[in-house]
Amino acid sequence: METFAEGARAWVRHREQLLPCTVSSCEDGDLVLTTDYGEVICLQSSEVSREKLYAMHLSSINGVEDMSTLAELHEAAIMHNLYIRYWEDCIYTNIGSILAAVNPYKQIPGLYDPAAVDLYSRHHLGELPPHIFAVANECYRCLWKRHDSQCVLISGESGAGKTESTKLLLKFLSVMSQNSYGTPPSERTTRVEQAIVQSSPIMEAFGNAKTVYNNNSSRFGKFIQLHFSEGGHIQGGCIVDCILSLPHFSHRLKCRLPQGLSKC
Repeated sequence: METFAEGARAWVRHREQLLPCTVSSCEDGDLVLTTDYGEVICLQSSEVSREKLYAMHLSSINGVEDMSTLAELHEAAIMHNLYIRYWEDCIYTNIGSILAAVNPYKQIPGLYDPAAVDLYSRHHLGELPPHIFAVANECYRCLWKRHDSQCVLISGESGAGKTESTKLLLKFLSVMSQNSYGTPPSERTTRVEQAIVQSSPIMEAFGNAKTVYNNNSSRFGKFIQLHFSEGGHIQGGCIVDCILSLPHFSHRLKCRLPQGLSKC
């Protein structure tokens, strides 16, 4: 049986759930545990077992940027890792090649400014902390490395931030497109991003609903397609929407692109 000192971090199984906790006191084998959610649990020495309580691994205590490196791969460890990173304003966490994003419901200074776009555009995936710009940059690079189409799947519940994540991907790709075009920094805009995003309300008017997390929740899936030239700049794009309640209905909408760019 494991021994626990006061202040030790551990996992306790309580009401069929595994909870992160701290040992508040340890006297004569009896333990008083305080979970990270404020609940106090008292265990007598006869109740302490490996199935009921065990020490937390260092990787779970400090948190990791890539959850595939967690020594404890269970649901509680994954949720706890996201939780401690969230409170440090680290809303992005990798799971191998998958990026998990937690909506902070606030603005985080510097997270998406031009300096961040420039920084992630100059590094490969995994060289910098997890970020949606790292995913966008990897896709952009792979277009030329693999000479094949690339796809990013964004999924989540209502209010998770899917629409905002899409806008951020388009923002990054728009900047990369203008870099390849040689557009002077003083004249750079997010023209393609705006053209595609501004097309969305036309379709959203047919299938939106209000939820507890979102006043404008889409009732359909959305596929945004961008076409790049061999020089690396965006030449065209389109949006395909499929209303989920009517799986056989879909609508193809060509976006209005800036002058000088061709339509798909």
